[in-house]
Amino acid sequence: MATPLTAERLIAALRAEGVTVVEHDGWRTHNRNSHGDWGPVVGVMIHHTVSTGTTSSVAMCFNGYEGLPGPLCHGVIAKDGTVHLVGNGRANHAGGGDPSVLRAVTSETYGDTPPAPRVHQGSPGAVDGNARFYGFECINLGNGTDPWPAEQLDAIARVSAALCRAHGWGARSVIGHKEWSDWKNDPRGFGMPTMRSRIQARLAKDPAKPEAPHPTTPPKQQYEPFPGTSFFRTGASSPAITAMGRRLVAEGCSAYTSGPGPRWTEADRLSYAKWQRKLGFRGTDADGIPGTASWNALKIPKSTR
Repeated sequence: MATPLTAERLIAALRAEGVTVVEHDGWRTHNRNSHGDWGPVVGVMIHHTVSTGTTSSVAMCFNGYEGLPGPLCHGVIAKDGTVHLVGNGRANHAGGGDPSVLRAVTSETYGDTPPAPRVHQGSPGAVDGNARFYGFECINLGNGTDPWPAEQLDAIARVSAALCRAHGWGARSVIGHKEWSDWKNDPRGFGMPTMRSRIQARLAKDPAKPEAPHPTTPPKQQYEPFPGTSFFRTGASSPAITAMGRRLVAEGCSAYTSGPGPRWTEADRLSYAKWQRKLGFRGTDADGIPGTASWNALKIPKSTR
């Protein structure tokens, strides 16, 4: 068991692990400490939001909803891997869980998975997970088909490794909500044993040192770097826009009646929105304005300038 990190130490740990962090206004003092203990902590719990859209999901996790006040976690992990901090202290995320799971996580004495939970919030013998676990909500519908982009999975591993490294824990200190309560099924869409393997692999490396390239690895194809959101405005013109449009057509995401061409148009925006939706983005995250994660996923060949 460990004393929870301060806000400053939490941010430092996340950034040292390469996590992109956004601080929601007021997160440093936003908690449920007046309603129960916060700490000592034993691990990290991963959830899915059953929602779409970054802005609305972050707002929900900060504010909570009827019957469950916020914060609903400490951070929200978006589809593009950005981590939005919404709480610092006790949060309404874990609820009651199995004491045998708590013992196994605290001692890190289990195999691929902790013991199957047999209790839940309100049942006899349940223990308070809100006091013992950091919680991170990942934006996903939780229906088993909503995609988990590589950037989001990488961020889950980095966030978890950052906290484990800060406290001297191993990857077995990271569990899913479904491994804590027999009422829950989150996160759904990837396996926690595989995620723990990724986390442990990160913990075995120095986060400050980039991996050396394998000497026999052939040079990667050069792709267009993301030019920034402000680049995509009416009238902007570049060969990169033509190359982007051709890739959108190849991916079956065309809204073009002619072209594509070098000048940014409404047809480009509508086509790009189709691509964002194909990746699993929804709402304002699929507005047709390129972002870093979706642009890199499109793998646009570097154009001749």
